[in-house]
Amino acid sequence: MRTPPLVYNFYSLLVRWPSTLLTTASIGSTVAVIAGVMALQQGFASLYELGGRDDILVFLRPGATSEGESAFPKDRARIVMMETPEILFDKAGWPMAAGELYLAVRRAKEDGGETNVPIRGVPQTSLTLSAPRLQIVEGRAFAAGRDEVMVGKSLVGRIQHCRLGDTIRINATGFKVVGIFSYDGPFQSEIWGDIDRLGQVLHRPTLSRVVARARPGADVAALAKRLESDKRVPVKVMTEKEYLESQTKAISWTLWLLGSFLAVVMGTGAVFTGTNSMLAMVAARTHEIGILVTLGFRPVAIFSSFVMESIFLGLAGGALGCLLVLPLHGMSTGTTNFQTFTEVAFAFQVRPIVLVTAVGLATVLGLLGGLFPAWRAASAKPVDVLRRV
Repeated sequence: MRTPPLVYNFYSLLVRWPSTLLTTASIGSTVAVIAGVMALQQGFASLYELGGRDDILVFLRPGATSEGESAFPKDRARIVMMETPEILFDKAGWPMAAGELYLAVRRAKEDGGETNVPIRGVPQTSLTLSAPRLQIVEGRAFAAGRDEVMVGKSLVGRIQHCRLGDTIRINATGFKVVGIFSYDGPFQSEIWGDIDRLGQVLHRPTLSRVVARARPGADVAALAKRLESDKRVPVKVMTEKEYLESQTKAISWTLWLLGSFLAVVMGTGAVFTGTNSMLAMVAARTHEIGILVTLGFRPVAIFSSFVMESIFLGLAGGALGCLLVLPLHGMSTGTTNFQTFTEVAFAFQVRPIVLVTAVGLATVLGLLGGLFPAWRAASAKPVDVLRRV
């Protein structure tokens, strides 16, 4: 089957550049907004993917979906740390494990307003378990038993009193900021201090979780099944990687729904814009269509030619949308983690999957917008279209 050459379609789009520009801009703006939402979701998900480790075990209260809603009595925590064979012990015979306290505290933002900031009480063992990912970039680590904290660098400049040398007031006690730390993952948006002092100030006699380094070759699935039904210390066990990945489900689902809603609403508008533009092109090219038919091009070939033209419009819109969303890559922002109701700072991630999805969506929008005009062009009769000249 013969079809009109592609250069004919390109030339037609260039000649009628106002309609081409309008359709490209409509599709491009649509996919740019949707790609921006996807980049937001990818940035949030990658933040938690970076922080997770397979050799770190997380113990929570049975039924808890996050450490924010988990409560661990200290005596139960000691039993877990001392009597779990899957936990690695050091040369001195002590378990490489730590009980931690986690709480969301309302803090004032630098640009106005308030937000929930995670405060984590940890023993010195937690600092050892976090190495080498935890790096002190300014100052030093807090000292055990003192009213000192170190702050994740994502909070500096965003939350008040989080600069080196500042004093953070928690209830009636002031904690001096003695260090700024970096840490892959969401921990970089937290405030860390001595667990005993924070537990006293926050009136928290229980722990939120137990973290431990697993022995090489430990069967985590078997451990989780065994401790889930344990009569003395029933606990929920998972690797740190599994735990952090579970924290992205709520917001990822929300952003997916938002992206789908925008795709339907804005995509419908883009499709109608493309349809109107293509119909205008078909109306202005009735003489050309008649000549194509008289030259022997079958209706299917004409239909395919106009559909290809609409796909070109979609691809151009997709390329424009990608160019519009690229500047967002690496841009810092913050959002609330619905699992813990605390704010987490992260950066937009315009990954290849975002760009491929944007171009694919733009192509579909262009195709849908061109189907009806292509059918109109293919169904035209030579005598009718030539009579309109």
